[in-house]
Amino acid sequence: MEWRDEALVLGVRRHGESSVIAELMTREHGRHLGMVRSGRSRAMQPVLQPGNSVDATWRARIEEHLGLYALEAMRLRTSDLMASSQALHGVGLVCALLRLLPEREPHVALYEMARLIVDRLHEAGIAPALMVRLEMAMLVELGFGLDLNECASTGAKDDLVYVSPKSGRAVSRIAGEPWRDRLLPLPDFLTADDPEAPVERDSVLAGFRLTGYFLERDLFAARGVPMPDSRAAYLACL
Repeated sequence: MEWRDEALVLGVRRHGESSVIAELMTREHGRHLGMVRSGRSRAMQPVLQPGNSVDATWRARIEEHLGLYALEAMRLRTSDLMASSQALHGVGLVCALLRLLPEREPHVALYEMARLIVDRLHEAGIAPALMVRLEMAMLVELGFGLDLNECASTGAKDDLVYVSPKSGRAVSRIAGEPWRDRLLPLPDFLTADDPEAPVERDSVLAGFRLTGYFLERDLFAARGVPMPDSRAAYLACL
């Protein structure tokens, strides 16, 4: 068995004296692990930093085996990420989110979103809103997507400003007014067409509150694990 793919490095763990197990988010093969021989060498350590892009060749005798990775650097982002605490915590959050995906299951759209975000983490006016969109996409891909197309109560498609914490469906301003204290605010940038338009800080934070509620309830708590520390650190930077 052999394939070649582009990938983002999510992390590594030690394996034996000099090797590591690399966890990659590949474009066509999803989140995929493999052993890198001499992965702890001076030549490979800079390549195997979270957020870097690599050209990965995976080989194994049969598909079920862990397999071996041969990696070549494509884009090393570590120095750019280290220059900003927001970017550093941001790449940690991206990696933590992608680790929720089942292993070896392709998610091409998520890979492309993650690659776009790690390239733009230093752009403080754009990256946070993109991160919220990534969290929304994670919920969709794992079967817990929010329905923001129409009001859950009236079917109206305009003036949607709330989300029901029970159903994850949008609620219009008029229908939700009597229960506004029990509903989650829906920032308008999440229903806008331009994903890279500037977004005000309060709207971004409202977006994180919205996605955070469903991420914690449906993904992290359901697995018995806490929300990643990198998320709280990233929000603190905002």
